[in-house]
Amino acid sequence: MSISLQQRRAGAILTIDLKALEDNWRLFSTRALASKSESGAVVKASAYGLDVHRVAPVLVKAGCKTFFVASIDEAITLRDVIGLGPSIHVFHGLMDGAERDFTNHHLVPVLNTLSEIGAWRAFCAGVGQALPCDLHIDTGMSRLGLDPQEFSTLVKSSDLLAGLNIDIAMSHMASSEDPKNPGNAQQLKAFKAALSSINPARRSLANSSAVFLGPDYHFDLVRPGGALYGSNPTPGLANPMKPVIRLQAKVLQVQTIDSLQGVGYGSTHQATKGTKIATLAVGYADGLLRSLSNVGEVYFGEHKAPIVGRVSMDLITVDVTAVPQDLTRPGHLADIIGPNNPIDDVADKAGTIGYELLTQLGSRYHRVYTGENSSS
Repeated sequence: MSISLQQRRAGAILTIDLKALEDNWRLFSTRALASKSESGAVVKASAYGLDVHRVAPVLVKAGCKTFFVASIDEAITLRDVIGLGPSIHVFHGLMDGAERDFTNHHLVPVLNTLSEIGAWRAFCAGVGQALPCDLHIDTGMSRLGLDPQEFSTLVKSSDLLAGLNIDIAMSHMASSEDPKNPGNAQQLKAFKAALSSINPARRSLANSSAVFLGPDYHFDLVRPGGALYGSNPTPGLANPMKPVIRLQAKVLQVQTIDSLQGVGYGSTHQATKGTKIATLAVGYADGLLRSLSNVGEVYFGEHKAPIVGRVSMDLITVDVTAVPQDLTRPGHLADIIGPNNPIDDVADKAGTIGYELLTQLGSRYHRVYTGENSSS
């Protein structure tokens, strides 16, 4: 296989398997269809750092018709990418004076407060058209959405509901990754109670993990996010998703320590005589979290090499004493995230979640996209 000049020059290579991402979406779609639901896709933060320009067309081709983003700017970018047809819903709702952006770009605001509802109703009245909107009901997340008091005010006032063209009534699960958490059933009950008072076209509760809580949580539309990109929606169980990314860094240099010696800033690791230290071209400027210092690990094929010393801006140092020399020569690649160290395992060692690692992926990687023409 030929290697491009850009790949030769790169210190680290990020491979993104779009066929795996498509297959992950199809898994959610199949589960949703079994309960007479459908699967949308959350592509905020430029498809969780993987580039919405490359990801969104794959999902459209696979059959996705409903997309979710965080902000208006993300939505406008997405509309330019996928064209008219699929609906785009904006979690952050209305921004002051931005109503016209939604009509100009065929976007749907997720209304989170009574004031947003009032502003949208007034705007629709002004243009003489009941434009679609979504209604976010807070059932226990205490983040965005109408809290119980605001929702009660809404349903008691016919004026507030009058003229609203509600596409999706939604809520968001707080603890769905833990199937034993009693909050899941409580939120489901609260959402069903709220739905009895309104009449949306569609209902949506399940994020990635909640899809695996069972059909009761599916309603009309499920909203997978991080799991599309390979993160495990069922912690503690085997990951049902295919891995989407592989991050590899090149060996720049290998040193053999000839006496007790500190490694990296602050000498937080002491290497003994005979230790072999490989320096790799990746660091926290590339999104490799500093919390992996002295606790993370990389792989050369099947051989594990611990990160020793602090993660610095552009470099990490790893102990390759036990790794065959042929695998650690300058220019050879080590898996930072890969088959033997999936993203959730790396995140766990860093004290975070796979979602954060995905969205922190740096701009200096040479990106290789595979599987773009695989949709049937």
